[in-house]
Amino acid sequence: MMSFRFETPWALVVFLVPALLWLWQRRRGRGRRRAAVAFSSVANASRAGLSWRQRLLWLPGAVRYLAIAALGVALARPQAGRELVQDVSQGIAIEMVLDRSGSMQYELEFEGRTLNRLDTAKEVFKRFVFGHGRSLPGRPNDLIGMITFARYADTICPLTLSHGVLKPFLDPVRLVDREDEDGTAIGDAVALAAARLHTAEETMARQTSKNKDSYQIKSKIIILLTDGENNCGRRRVEEAGDLAAQWGVKIYAIGIGGGEAFRVISTPLGDYRQAISLPPMDTRPLEELASRTGGLFRLASDAQSLQAVYEEIDRLERSEVESVRYVNYKELYQPFALAGLVLLALAQVLTSTWFRRIP
Repeated sequence: MMSFRFETPWALVVFLVPALLWLWQRRRGRGRRRAAVAFSSVANASRAGLSWRQRLLWLPGAVRYLAIAALGVALARPQAGRELVQDVSQGIAIEMVLDRSGSMQYELEFEGRTLNRLDTAKEVFKRFVFGHGRSLPGRPNDLIGMITFARYADTICPLTLSHGVLKPFLDPVRLVDREDEDGTAIGDAVALAAARLHTAEETMARQTSKNKDSYQIKSKIIILLTDGENNCGRRRVEEAGDLAAQWGVKIYAIGIGGGEAFRVISTPLGDYRQAISLPPMDTRPLEELASRTGGLFRLASDAQSLQAVYEEIDRLERSEVESVRYVNYKELYQPFALAGLVLLALAQVLTSTWFRRIP
């Protein structure tokens, strides 16, 4: 934000100088007669009209007064200031670990729309990051990254403070379409996310040239969202939990299961939605995973309860930002001082040449 001020505003009284000079000259001129040459009649001279020189007799005085005004402004030292805000943050490093296995195809009702579980999770995660109403104010000060998994875990977006890049990475995420890639490797995905968070300080140092103390990672968390059980991969869920606990990473595990689900059946007459009954989800591994790292587990049966879980996490994990404000002023007197000197010189040249009076 720009601001303007005069460092020595009392110098602006110089604007009164022209008026004082005019009054002084007027009083001094009373009772005094200028030198003149006597003529019998000036009628012919008056009929001849005024020359350009006579019409512009006021010009040297006006230039001199402008010079005084410009020098007065220069003495007042005008300054333009820009308010700068330096945010000293204690942020949170968050890895979103999202299941994209085939079972995430089952559909949910989401605010009048029908979305599969994966797309519903993506929409709620966007609200968590970018904000949605009063319940989800957004996470502008946090390092956020994304990992997706089915049979294999992949880093979709590295930890970043530039959240504008998250949507282009998140939007193309789709369900697996190959059978040999389907599966639920929760252990591998959590271990990968924990490793990314373990080196979050190094990631932050590469992304910014700020002082290392300008951003401090207050806590590191994983938000794991899945609807299945670990059935493939190198690491077991318990091993991944031990790594996360060792590195001080907290896990918030969200299971999507129960409630009413739908699947689309394609027929020659069109696509039909069929309500299905799914077996209850075994939540014990996720509960133990969250408990082992100091996090929590929640089961979401629909889109509303899923958003409620994110709102709870948002309340539990908040960043701390301290704004340091200062104003950087730039001196602007130089152009006024230069203009004043140039105008004084011009006034002197005019009175010594074209507007010179004799005597």
